[in-house]
Amino acid sequence: MTELIAIFISMALINNFILVRFLGLCPFFGVSKQLGSAVSMGVAVTFVMSIASLATWLIYNYILIPFDLKYMYIVIFILVIATLVQIIELFIKKTNAALYFAFGIYLPLITTNCAVLGITLIVNTVEVYSLWQSVVAALGAGLGFTLVLAMMSGIREKLELANAPKAMKGLPIAFIIATLLGLAFSGFGGMI
Repeated sequence: MTELIAIFISMALINNFILVRFLGLCPFFGVSKQLGSAVSMGVAVTFVMSIASLATWLIYNYILIPFDLKYMYIVIFILVIATLVQIIELFIKKTNAALYFAFGIYLPLITTNCAVLGITLIVNTVEVYSLWQSVVAALGAGLGFTLVLAMMSGIREKLELANAPKAMKGLPIAFIIATLLGLAFSGFGGMI
């Protein structure tokens, strides 16, 4: 149990996908202008990361390794992620139209989010986690992703009201904020 907690904290804070691994920067800068859209994107990414991690772990360990097809893992992982996103999109569209329209373009964009592919590669080929460890790692990574998106959006909403120089408005100040957040999160490295 303590190992699972350590994996969760490590993926959420210490090895945060955005601030440490630099994966998922496009939605980080693009979606973090408003808190509502940032949290929606974070929840959707967390859900897809968790299911993709579970599915790719099963495929990798029960199909690719036994049939000596490990060289196909990247193609298979991308296909699994794209298929999962399409299934989830269709399911949400049929069951909850309001949620489907709230997600808007964010749900299909998850297919191309490198953080989702990153978690599947990390849990299967880099860290070689067990099934439960991979799901916990994906949950931690997704919640860390959501946390950083929410923090960034809150800061950017406040900065819209600030009297910043014209040259610093928009992405320039967002890059500075991201740097400061990255420095702040580097302090979590001494926790474990």
